[in-house]
Amino acid sequence: MLLGYNTNGLANHDPFQAIDLLADVGYRSVALTLDHGPLNPFANDWPEQRSKLRDVLGKRDLASVIETGARYLLDPRVKHEPTLVTADPQQAAKRIDFLCRAIDAAELLGGRCVSLWSGVVRDASPAETIWARLLERLSLVLDHAQRRGVAVGFEPEPGMFIDTLEKFAELKSRCSSPQLKLTLDVGHLHCQGELPIPEKIAYWGSLLVNVHIEDMRRGIHEHLMFGEGEMDFPPIIAAMAEAGYRGGIHVELSRHSHDAPNAVRKAFDFLHPLVKPYAAG
Repeated sequence: MLLGYNTNGLANHDPFQAIDLLADVGYRSVALTLDHGPLNPFANDWPEQRSKLRDVLGKRDLASVIETGARYLLDPRVKHEPTLVTADPQQAAKRIDFLCRAIDAAELLGGRCVSLWSGVVRDASPAETIWARLLERLSLVLDHAQRRGVAVGFEPEPGMFIDTLEKFAELKSRCSSPQLKLTLDVGHLHCQGELPIPEKIAYWGSLLVNVHIEDMRRGIHEHLMFGEGEMDFPPIIAAMAEAGYRGGIHVELSRHSHDAPNAVRKAFDFLHPLVKPYAAG
């Protein structure tokens, strides 16, 4: 396993300085949230920035995954919109294009996966209509990922159409693509009462390609610094090792950017002793 950090928790930093900060502290992986600035895949200089990213990651010996959860990159007025379940197909096409650009970036960077989610349902269509939208659009993304040789880590997200592991299981039953894997946020499991977490990890371990980690409380979807929530982390880390997981465990503290250097260090000091016995390579 590789201890990592998501750049959405370093939103006030230049991404390349953020990478140096993480490497200097001791992290071995970075979850790159594509967003405004140097990580914008729609910018004219994106090819140059992407090549620079590849060089910097190689120089610092950091693994990477690509995250696609930027809040206002596609719509400056509505968080996370448009999505794979947006009613307007022309708007949804913007999300598909964005996800395909993310897949292209992962291929160039040697990233372990692209992480994505379904989106929030904002209209009154019946569930089967939403399923049809999601499956049609996701299949386009998965086909592109298969051509590029990139895994897609689908993340169940509270409040979205696919919000739990039970719903993810239904998605897997409806979608046969070998590229469809799982991004697991262990805090979400605790928040939604999908317990015990080690048993969930054991069950889904063979599909696991990306992990998000933070502290959390039952019933409250708020990403907390370790020690501020209710979670018991040693059994969670041990379960990942027992499941044979060797990918990144990425701290996700997206509301801690104002204190990022301290948050980066504090999270590392908490997690590193737990991950070190199982660290890859």
